[in-house]
Amino acid sequence: MLHKTRGIVLHTTDYSETSIVAKIYTELFGMQSYMVNSVRKKNAKLKSNVFQALSLVELVVYHKERVGLQRIAEAKPMPALKEIPFDVRKSSMALFLDEVLYKSIQEEECNTALFEFIFHSIQILDLQHPVNPDFHLLFLLQYTRHLGFFPVMNYDEINCVFNLQEGHFQTDIPSHPFYIPAHVSRYLHQLLEVLPDYNASVSIPVEIKRQLIEHLLEYFELHLSTFSGVKSHRVLEQIFL
Repeated sequence: MLHKTRGIVLHTTDYSETSIVAKIYTELFGMQSYMVNSVRKKNAKLKSNVFQALSLVELVVYHKERVGLQRIAEAKPMPALKEIPFDVRKSSMALFLDEVLYKSIQEEECNTALFEFIFHSIQILDLQHPVNPDFHLLFLLQYTRHLGFFPVMNYDEINCVFNLQEGHFQTDIPSHPFYIPAHVSRYLHQLLEVLPDYNASVSIPVEIKRQLIEHLLEYFELHLSTFSGVKSHRVLEQIFL
C-alpha cells in the first residue's frame, strides 16, 4: 500500500554500484530503512542528491509492517535546502546534528512532536543569517526535551554544579566523574535561559564551548544506551571555535 509522508534523511549506505540504503526519519512511520535502486544511474528516476544528509523530503512509499527494508516510489525535496549544502559553516553544523540524530533516534513509530521539532530546526538553520555559532548547543538542549532528560533549571549561586547523571544543578561535586564544573555550568544555565530562541547567542569563551560540547555528548551517552561515538564535532570545532 502506498503512503505519502514527509521525511528527514539521516544516513545512506552503498548497497551496490548504483543502489543505496537510506535511513530516513519519517513523519508517519518513525525511523525507516529504504532500498533505493539504481539511484546513481544517469537516467535514474530517484536522484542521489535528494538523499543528502538532513535533506527534507516528501516521499511516496510502500510500507509493510515488520519488514526490514522498505521501498520508495517517489521522492522529492520539500522544501529544497538553499544554503546548508553550500555554506561550510552550516554544512559542518548539519553534519554534527545529523550524526547526533542518527545515533539517537531508534523508534519505528510516529512521533509528530519530535518530527516537527527536527524538521523546523533544519529549516531555521538553512535560512538563518548569519548562522548562530551556538545553534548546535541550543538544538541539543531543546532535543533533550523530546528524549525525556531535559535539564532541571534549578541553577543559582548555591546550586552551580551540573550533575550529568541526575540532570540537575547541585551544590557539591558528586562522588562520580559525570558532572560539569561550576565555571562551565554557568554557561549551560545561560543557554537554558534563552531557549527556545535559535537566534539567541551567549558569549561563551572558546575553551568553555569546547568543554560544553563534550559534556553534552556525555550527557546523551549517560541517558541513551545506544548513543556513543560521535566524532563530527571535531570538524565543527575547526570551523566555529
